[in-house]
Amino acid sequence: MINKAMTEELELYLHIPFCLKKCSYCDFLSFQGNEAEREAYTEALLKEISAYKEFALEYEVTSVFLGGGTPSILNASQMERIMESLRQTFSIRKLGEITIEANPGTLNRDKLRAYRSMGINRLSMGLQSFKNEDLKCLGRIHTCEVFAENYEQARNAGFTNINIDLMSGIPYQTLQGWEENLRQAVKLAPEHISAYSLIIEEGTPFYRQKLTLPPEEEERAMYELTHNLLREHGYLQYEISNYAKPGYACRHNVGYWKRKNYLGLGLGAASLIREVRFSNTSDWTWYLEHSSDPWKIHSQTEALDEKKQMEEFMFLGLRLTEGIGRQDFIHAFHKNIEDVYKQPIDKYLSLGLLEAQNGRIFLTREGISLSNMVMSDFLL
Repeated sequence: MINKAMTEELELYLHIPFCLKKCSYCDFLSFQGNEAEREAYTEALLKEISAYKEFALEYEVTSVFLGGGTPSILNASQMERIMESLRQTFSIRKLGEITIEANPGTLNRDKLRAYRSMGINRLSMGLQSFKNEDLKCLGRIHTCEVFAENYEQARNAGFTNINIDLMSGIPYQTLQGWEENLRQAVKLAPEHISAYSLIIEEGTPFYRQKLTLPPEEEERAMYELTHNLLREHGYLQYEISNYAKPGYACRHNVGYWKRKNYLGLGLGAASLIREVRFSNTSDWTWYLEHSSDPWKIHSQTEALDEKKQMEEFMFLGLRLTEGIGRQDFIHAFHKNIEDVYKQPIDKYLSLGLLEAQNGRIFLTREGISLSNMVMSDFLL
């Protein structure tokens, strides 16, 4: 039996790289894949999971996140085998958070019920917009009607913790159109809303197109509207792009921003273990051939020195609306935060972009809108 008093906490991320269709804005590691490839990948993933049995003795898993790609593209049997393998290999905390990302159009009543029977207790649905013209522009496979059907099926299957992804700043979107999206979302009363702004990434179809995007001032107005409207309906902003009802912040993602240990499984998945960052290979053939030997599929390994650790502590921690704690910095690095970052802290306090209160330093409302500029100054 595992002595939990002697184990460290660990988060697990599993990457499922398949999608029915690549969206026009997506630069994630994903592709269509056929049924044979999905089965081959499932088998390779099971081998990788099992290879961590000795490693797993040192950890208790507090959260699992199945991301992609579109994890819900796998059939229920494949997902059940993955979940069973995780439980056989790792000690997963009772009542731990287990999330699956799902695209509308890849779900049905039976699959959702199967997820619940496997112990998956959080569903993250990639809606993006309630307007079909927006979905078509983004290259999504579903309609808002399909989303509504899947959402109702999820509730009927027993999901009491659902996130909805929404995207602002998309081509031809207006402030009024964005407000309509938000109001439709709060009517459904999901426990969590992720409200992201479209970013045009190099290499995507959108990058090669001439797009009519909302002006920067309107995008800022959308961001402020999101904060104010969701707050009126009981959603607390706990991170730059994430809002939740009390008690429903995504524990897994908060772990990322607080730099907890996490292990990435699957093609291209990233990890942070005891201040070492590494990623799995993105080479499909190599992964399938060598997934049973984690050391063969690891790449881009970097042992973080103290400078890197402090930089990550600052720019990841400042993403959270609660910011960073002075005592947490002392505990991590055995020095006062002002000994390292006095200049940028004083600069942004004076500009009203940072605030210091109750032993914590955090972005102000204006600071959040300029967060990239502020956080870049904490790179030593």
